[in-house]
Amino acid sequence: MKSLAQALTLREKIKTTEAKAKELAPFFAKQVTRAKAGSLAAKRSLSAIFSQAVVKKLVDEVAPRHKDRKGGYTRIIKLGQRKSDGARLVIIELVK
Repeated sequence: MKSLAQALTLREKIKTTEAKAKELAPFFAKQVTRAKAGSLAAKRSLSAIFSQAVVKKLVDEVAPRHKDRKGGYTRIIKLGQRKSDGARLVIIELVK
């Protein structure tokens, strides 16, 4: 989850399987809610999970963009199935 959340924060849109995206959404929502607090304790708890670049982007860009939202920071768009193994693919992206 950590690497998917980092990729989503840095790129703001990633392509993954449906199961991984459904697991990622609540994990990422919890981290954005924590970043919205903006306190030193929140930054330190985020830095225990993510790299400094990701924490900086979460606190400085993503959290202020969602300051009026209570949740629902991500959107899942279904793409279809992968040919090789039939896994359902989706795009998970940040809501602007």
